[in-house]
Amino acid sequence: MTSPVEHAPTEITDANTSVTEAVIHHTAADHTNGIMHLLATDTGIWVALSFVLFAILAFKLGRKSVVGKLDDKIQEIKDEIDNAERIRVEAQELLAQYQRKQQDAEKEAKEMVKNAKAQAKTIKKNMQTELDETMARRELQLADRMKRLEENAIVQIQNEAADVAMAATTEMIMQALDDKTQKTLTESSVDVISKQLN
Repeated sequence: MTSPVEHAPTEITDANTSVTEAVIHHTAADHTNGIMHLLATDTGIWVALSFVLFAILAFKLGRKSVVGKLDDKIQEIKDEIDNAERIRVEAQELLAQYQRKQQDAEKEAKEMVKNAKAQAKTIKKNMQTELDETMARRELQLADRMKRLEENAIVQIQNEAADVAMAATTEMIMQALDDKTQKTLTESSVDVISKQLN
């Protein structure tokens, strides 16, 4: 059989346990009463709880549509970026094409100017040659005409001189000869002159 002293620590421990449980129970009850009282009187807690519940509910219900819209928006942005990249590449190609065309046009313009200068030089040379030839021809024609005019003038002067000499001789002879002799001489002179002129 055990002594009452041996039972004393056990009883004290049981008493301590009972007291602790009572304190915990009382503290829990007070705490529960305090929370209930706080819930009943403080509206900020209800607003916070309502917001949290709404957020959880909205997240669960709207997550698919929001994620879908975000995915659609991401795809739209990707498409716009791809489109912008394609437009940039096309613009660069067009720029390079226009630059090539401009360079070709500049080369062609330089070639045209070079050809025009060469043609102008050739035309000038040809015109100078033609002018020189024309001037030489004109000088020859003028010299030939002057020569003919001179020859014609000499012939006319000779004819005039012959006519004057003939008239003077005829007059002198006529004064010296009688009519019959004069007539015969005139006819023979005319025949001689006619033969000389032809």
